[in-house]
Amino acid sequence: MFSENPNIIANINNDWGLTLVPTITENELAGLLANRINELIRSDMNVLITALYRIDVDEKKIREMLIKNKETDAALVIAHLVIERQKQKIKTRSMFKPWVDDINEDEKW
Repeated sequence: MFSENPNIIANINNDWGLTLVPTITENELAGLLANRINELIRSDMNVLITALYRIDVDEKKIREMLIKNKETDAALVIAHLVIERQKQKIKTRSMFKPWVDDINEDEKW
């Protein structure tokens, strides 16, 4: 479940046009996200590529994982990479957030 960090679900909902709840499990999330990715593969590959670029999922890593997991649905492999990337982004933001809060309002950009 993502109830301990609902930002992951919020980010995925925002990036992929979904309306998932934070009580969803990671496997359920991966499956539903894979369904959305499969829709985009069939209907609009440019939207998929743009979303992966915007989220900053490493293209090289996508290729590696698709080669390593030939027997697995490609959309499911990509979905797991998207979830992993969202976790990394949230972790990184949390590491730097205290530093940002310490800046005087006059000095913030």
